[in-house]
Amino acid sequence: MDSPSADISLAGQVAIITGGGRGLGRAMALALSGAGALVAVAARSEDQLKDTVTDIENRGGRTIALVVDVTDHDAVTGMVQETEQQLGPVDLLVNNAGVIQPIGPTWEVDPDEWWKNLDINVRGPFLCAREVLPGMIRRKCGRIVNVASYAGTISIPYGSAYVVAKTALIRFSENLAAETKEHNVQVFAIDPGTVRTAMAEYLLESEPGRRWAPWFRTIFDDGNDVSAERSAQLVLSLASGRADALSGCFLSVYDDLPELARRAEELRKNEQHILRLRR
Repeated sequence: MDSPSADISLAGQVAIITGGGRGLGRAMALALSGAGALVAVAARSEDQLKDTVTDIENRGGRTIALVVDVTDHDAVTGMVQETEQQLGPVDLLVNNAGVIQPIGPTWEVDPDEWWKNLDINVRGPFLCAREVLPGMIRRKCGRIVNVASYAGTISIPYGSAYVVAKTALIRFSENLAAETKEHNVQVFAIDPGTVRTAMAEYLLESEPGRRWAPWFRTIFDDGNDVSAERSAQLVLSLASGRADALSGCFLSVYDDLPELARRAEELRKNEQHILRLRR
């Protein structure tokens, strides 16, 4: 059966995907490239990037690999400049790079490791967005997809750094969408679902993960995880522009995007798919 996004064409568009060397990032890069986009994949590991580039090129796509630490301002500036020089102006930014460590009681985890989580999960998307936005605003078009998590809407004992970071990323996305609305730039935060990535493997196999998050394994045991390809289809749908009316929303891999887009005005009126304090 064809995917709901099988008829999407991104021909001529340029996309940057951070954390593009494996897992979700690789699946997203392949999906966007398969729809015709020119894709810059960025990650800290050159070896992983080579695999992604090879996969894309073997399927006839055009891509470049960029070794980047998204917390380094100068490196992020260079990433965007290199992409523009080799592929063209950036139409889509997917902030996918992220970490989940540290796991454990807040009073026991390493404070530097805790803050590093926010550095990667929040500062990284901020820096990347800050670099691509001037061009998007000047051209009056562009989209940013921030890979957040359902964890950003709830409390998860012993995962404070990740929860705080993803909550901040969801709020940042909504705020950025409000700032860029008049410039025809759309910003989304997404929950990609639970995918068997290196991050998931850490929770499943590491001593901190087994000790402090034993419940995580039941997601896979009960078959409630999703494939990286399914999550990539969500990004592809957002890249197509079909859900632009939902800019600022927090969207899930489980959502019916066409239905939500049809009800966009109602969602805004009722303040749904955004973070709000209910009294």
